[in-house]
Amino acid sequence: MANTHIPSTNTGWFLKGLRDGIPICLGYFAVAFALGIAAKDAGIGAGQAFFMSLGMMASAGEFAAIQLIAQASGAFEMISTTVVVNLRYFLMSCSLSQKLDPKMPFLHRFFLAQTLTDEIYALSVMTPGKLCPFYSYGLFVVSAAGWCCGTSAGVIMGNILPDAIVSALSVALYGMFLAIIIPPAKEDRFLQGLIVCSMIMSALMTYLPVLNRISSGFRVIILTLLLSSLAAFLHPVYEHTPEETEAVL
Repeated sequence: MANTHIPSTNTGWFLKGLRDGIPICLGYFAVAFALGIAAKDAGIGAGQAFFMSLGMMASAGEFAAIQLIAQASGAFEMISTTVVVNLRYFLMSCSLSQKLDPKMPFLHRFFLAQTLTDEIYALSVMTPGKLCPFYSYGLFVVSAAGWCCGTSAGVIMGNILPDAIVSALSVALYGMFLAIIIPPAKEDRFLQGLIVCSMIMSALMTYLPVLNRISSGFRVIILTLLLSSLAAFLHPVYEHTPEETEAVL
């Protein structure tokens, strides 16, 4: 669970991001290790895998790109596929923008967009008040180290380990998600219900006929829009009281 101490300086926020990002780093290393094995099978070297992961910290998108490389697909097909698979980050960026100070310079906004991953987003939106960009930078630095080094290690050492161990490494990512959502859910019954609802809806879209033909990337986008809209309607969060908001309007 993330450290609850609130720093007062940019350096303090950066160091807090480094500390809070350690569990993400470990989870990323395990998942990226399995990804590195797929990269090796596609003929990608350890150095190439490192910089590929540095350029795209997204497991689904990178795995799709590796499959296309293995099939000798064209650049247009590769770019369009990874864009579709990673469209959920557009929604996360829109959500995260609500946590930013309106006066934040463009460069900070640009670099924050480059640091965005599912887990970094989750920790960033949970910070109290407006988001300090240096907190996300700290999360990104330590997380990127685990992701990139894990991919390279998978290329170098993947075939040495038994398949059962390599497969089990991917479970670490689910454990990391649980570590992010369980602490706040303990104190919020609405959040508990929303998590259960998201699991049920995800299962339905995975197994029901017709719905299970939707790609995983679009499935995430559809569920995100539906659940976030439902949560906003049933449990709106005001920066001011409803009376103050109405007075401003």
